[in-house]
Amino acid sequence: MGSGHWSTNVYSAAANYRAATGKSAFAYSDSGARKAHAALDPMNVGKRESRDSDEHPQSTPIAVLFDVTGSMGSVPRVLQTKLPQLLGLLTRKGYATDPHIMFGAIGDATCDKVPLQIGQFESDNRMDEDLARIVLEGGGGGQRRESYELAMYFMARHVSLDSMEKRGRRGYLFIIGDEMPYTQVKPKEVKTFVGDRLNEPITVEAMIAELRRSFEIYYIMPTAAGWGGDAEILGYWRQLLGQHVIALDDLDAVCETIALTVGLAEESIDLDAGLADLAEFGSAAGDTVGKALAPIGAGRGAVVRSPLDLGGAATPGGNERL
Repeated sequence: MGSGHWSTNVYSAAANYRAATGKSAFAYSDSGARKAHAALDPMNVGKRESRDSDEHPQSTPIAVLFDVTGSMGSVPRVLQTKLPQLLGLLTRKGYATDPHIMFGAIGDATCDKVPLQIGQFESDNRMDEDLARIVLEGGGGGQRRESYELAMYFMARHVSLDSMEKRGRRGYLFIIGDEMPYTQVKPKEVKTFVGDRLNEPITVEAMIAELRRSFEIYYIMPTAAGWGGDAEILGYWRQLLGQHVIALDDLDAVCETIALTVGLAEESIDLDAGLADLAEFGSAAGDTVGKALAPIGAGRGAVVRSPLDLGGAATPGGNERL
């Protein structure tokens, strides 16, 4: 997947049509749907794919999975309205080569009807269509944990990336949420929502280690969300992901934050250049993004871009850091 080109004109035409007709950008969810749309249902999927093509010979996979429980339910609406900014920075500013973007949604497998929704990697306006199909269930269990680990399982075992398989370069996975993962991937939940049979649980630490073979993993926590800024939750994620935990003061800045994080990781920009680009685009998110990415931006001098030796088994990925 990942053919075609994004068109702001097509996006704007669809938005104008919805405005004129009173239709919601999330019509599937707002119509009362309470099961995953067929295009986003993870059950028995096989593989979601990011493939090179003549149009995009050096694909860069970027997956954005967000918590849609409780107070986090507004995330996809923000993403939908700011897609042009995200794509504009990634492509027109050359932050990433041939970006393929995937959207998905995370809930709570212990109590929600739709705890996992996963779209496809797309390079054209079909990514907007995937967002529109997401069910904004708004559930969650209230125990400060959601099923992020189930989403990690899917991304580790049901995604195939040409960037990794041909060039030894990992994709990017952004998880946006305000709670902790459960401590284990549970066989019963995997069977119920993905269809795989597991013989035993997988610890979240082992799941992340496996997922890192394919993805650079970032966790973004909007500080204004329900558990935003909670020290225990931030500490838990930092224990799991180190510096790849981003506390974001303003959810409206999430697209700019994702774009600049990719640009920094790809060494396309330094933080000052990225913030100057935001100003050029007329974005008011510069201060928020600068604060959120300061810890990451300060360490970018240590990035090593040598590709993964695909013939070896010990090196976990292609975007290695010292």
